Amino acid sequence: MTPALQAVIVVGLPGLILLAARYLKPIAWVGPVVVCYAAGIILGNLPGLALQPRVSLSVSEAAVPLAIPLLLFATDVPRWMRLARSTLLSFVLACAAAMVSSALVGLAFAHRSDEWWKMAGMLAGVYTGGTANMNAVGLALEVRQETFVLLNTADIVVGAAYFLFLVTVAQRVVLAFLPRFPNPTSWDEVPEGGAGEGVIPRWAWVRGMGLSLLLAVAIAGVSAGGTQWVLGRLHVTVVLLLITSLALAASFIPAVRTLPGSSTLGDYALLVFCVAVGSLADASQLQQAGLFVFVFCACVQFLAVGLHFALATLFRIDADTFLITSASTIFGPAFVGPVARALRNRELMVSGMTTGLMGFAMGTWMGLAVSWLLRP
Repeated sequence: MTPALQAVIVVGLPGLILLAARYLKPIAWVGPVVVCYAAGIILGNLPGLALQPRVSLSVSEAAVPLAIPLLLFATDVPRWMRLARSTLLSFVLACAAAMVSSALVGLAFAHRSDEWWKMAGMLAGVYTGGTANMNAVGLALEVRQETFVLLNTADIVVGAAYFLFLVTVAQRVVLAFLPRFPNPTSWDEVPEGGAGEGVIPRWAWVRGMGLSLLLAVAIAGVSAGGTQWVLGRLHVTVVLLLITSLALAASFIPAVRTLPGSSTLGDYALLVFCVAVGSLADASQLQQAGLFVFVFCACVQFLAVGLHFALATLFRIDADTFLITSASTIFGPAFVGPVARALRNRELMVSGMTTGLMGFAMGTWMGLAVSWLLRP
């Protein structure tokens, strides 16, 4: 398959899925996010299709920097500030749970590998920040290459199972134990324009989407170019931090906050990301990951989420805040949008993005701290 055709399929497939969701109840019930991931996985593993990973990777890397500002333009920051206490508390609890669970599982498996303390630190880094933190901790501790690859693979496989839980039944399960989120802004509610986008003329809708896309491209370009110019390389954490900051700053401008169509466009970019990432999943990698590394990784993630949930219950954190901070710490800010969409709560976008970026900033230090404390 040519790169151009592959890019067209990955970008266009979410449109077909959204159209199908209007007429086919099973697709609407499962949700476009899950269907897009499933479609991507099927595409990536179909024999004879020969997708090029670099094309899918490029599309996924372009979708997230565009989706973040498009979704944040309509943010009402003063309203979010009222949520800050519970969000920050849940984030701190999630970080503490990741560090404690990594240390406990590492000590339990200490007799199985001489690199158990390094693996514990890498997983503490990834479950407070993201993959970039795990790799940074691994490089700092000079982890063996095979451990590096296996742990990354195991994290992808284990994380896929938890992500599927988050975007399907997690909210219904957690609501049995935690209080409901107060006054959510539904994903189907349209914050722009006050009266709703449905009464806005089509030409204004198209104009709004065009302007919001241009502004998002400009913000992503300035963030990437500024990072390259100052640091001499593209540092993902810094770029995402700049994009989020500039998008939030733009949201204070009423003309930007009320641009019709920006949220819809950002939502579509997220679905493109889902298809692209799904197409990168290689089912054969599951067989390559050693059982020990897989069990080690699964135990840390299961214990981290369970401990975070127990602490959230103790401190009476609401269900949606617990789930979005869990997603932002386990997966990073790139996965906040799909989870917030699955929860049908647009209010959580800023909370999740903020805690995800905080995790990126702190994850490497937390991972190294765990390893240094456990070092024999």
